[in-house]
Amino acid sequence: MKLTLLRLALLAAAAGAAAAPAALHGVVTQVRDGDTLVVQPVGGAPLEVRLRDIDAPESCQAWGAEARLALQELALGKPVELRTHGRDVYGRVIGSVSIDGEDLGRRMVVEGHAWSTRSKWDLGPLVKQERQARALGRGLHAAAGAVQPREFRRVHGPCVPR
Repeated sequence: MKLTLLRLALLAAAAGAAAAPAALHGVVTQVRDGDTLVVQPVGGAPLEVRLRDIDAPESCQAWGAEARLALQELALGKPVELRTHGRDVYGRVIGSVSIDGEDLGRRMVVEGHAWSTRSKWDLGPLVKQERQARALGRGLHAAAGAVQPREFRRVHGPCVPR
């Protein structure tokens, strides 16, 4: 029995390690908004990347321009490590992007430029960081009445490109 449990644990660990996305290295060449950027991988085609685990204000929404500028200052022209986690409904790569080991999505939430991604039953993986940013009045949490992007889109529709 012990041997069988050990084998199952080893198989599960191996499967988890095999499922971990491989890292790509490249440079951020463009920042589209507070949660989307373009990464030029070494030796590959540019990838439009939607940062995993966060939702930043829409470009036409309050704090949208500030969120974009914050991500631009953090990442534009800098070497990054990208771990892909699939694609979204718009065909963008969903990815974790880090600079010198620091996750950009997490940093955007910590600084108050984005929310933790939510689902119907979950406040998201970065809810602790979001609550701290809100308590400290960082970024979009400095003023009362910040509206999450999902709610903004439901009421106003998508931003129209200019």
